[in-house]
Parts: sequence; C-alpha cells; structure tokens
Amino acid sequence: MGTQSQIYAGAFADPVFAAQSVFRTLMDSFARPGTIGRLSAQSAPRSPLGNASGAVALTLCDHDTPVWLSPALAKSSVPQWIAFHTGAALTEAKDEARFAFVEKGAAVPGFDQFALGTQEYPDRSTTLVVEIEALTGGEALVARGPGIKTEIGVAPKGLPDVFLDFWAANWAVFPRGIDLVLTSGDAVLCLPRTTKLSAKEF
Repeated sequence: MGTQSQIYAGAFADPVFAAQSVFRTLMDSFARPGTIGRLSAQSAPRSPLGNASGAVALTLCDHDTPVWLSPALAKSSVPQWIAFHTGAALTEAKDEARFAFVEKGAAVPGFDQFALGTQEYPDRSTTLVVEIEALTGGEALVARGPGIKTEIGVAPKGLPDVFLDFWAANWAVFPRGIDLVLTSGDAVLCLPRTTKLSAKEF
C-alpha cells in the first residue's frame, strides 16, 4: 500500500458510533481519574502514533483544534493522516495547540511549554496525549482529588523521571494547567489538572 493510500486508511470503520464510544470512555476516565478505560473502537493510525492515541485524535480533533506533534510524529505521515481524517491543522507552537501528541519512548516536553489557559478561560489549554509502555507496572503513585473517593493507586510505566515535578507544577497553577491522557495499546488513563499525585510511601 502506497503512502498516499495509507493516509486514507486506518480510521474508524463506523466513524459516528466509534467516536461516540471513545468520547464516553474518555469522559468516564476523566470523571474517575486513575481508572483505566478500554477503547472498544479500533483505529490503525500511521506509525509511530499508537492505536489508542489515534482513536483519541479521531474523536477529539477537528478543524478548530490546532494540533502539536512530537518531532518523530511530525516527520512521519501522521500529520497528513490526522489532517485528512479530522481536518485539524498542525502548529509548531506548543502554546497554540489544543491537543498535543507524543509517541511511546519520546521525550515529553515540560508541561508549562503548552497552553495553560487563563484565570478567566482555563479551558483554553492543551490536552496532552502521551503513549507510554504500559498503564500498570511502573512506579507506584497515589492520586487524590475530585472524582476519587479517598485515594487511588496508579503505576504508569514509561513516564519521564521528572514527571512528578512536571505534574506538581501543573497542579499548582489550577484552575490553569494541562490535562493529560496516557495511552497504551487500546487503553487510556486520564489525569485532569485537578488530580494531585504523589509517590506511594511503603
């Protein structure tokens, strides 16, 4: 299959139903931070964008949402794939992006490089979608905040060593700040800016 044909392929088989399904899963996961949501709708985006990240792009991106891509994604056929299936335009400026995507194993920029919104319009911020090795099996963290009864354990595998520092700085500027979607395989783990994370004490 040629490169141009690959750009046309890999979207949802039933776009309306699939996007609704993914959107519900994402909203449920944001409402219950730290829980893992399984995406029943499948996509096959261009490499190196992962399947779940591709499904998020197909569901949330449109012509009104500038998208930033990590360097490896930007140099691949992913920009054309996203543009063809969603109409979203790419931006090289992180602080202009409504959505930003980072592939597995890539360096994750500091969260303060993205749009954090304003005090008056905190929703004008970036949602960062990062594919990691796994949503379990990593460093044990404790999540607290709205949508969590008392606390919940999370252990994403493949986050940068400075992740907790990034997240603490992000949490500190509430109501401003990014929201984070971690993806792996066909699953997502959502962390809204309201969630406080700390290392688990043994």
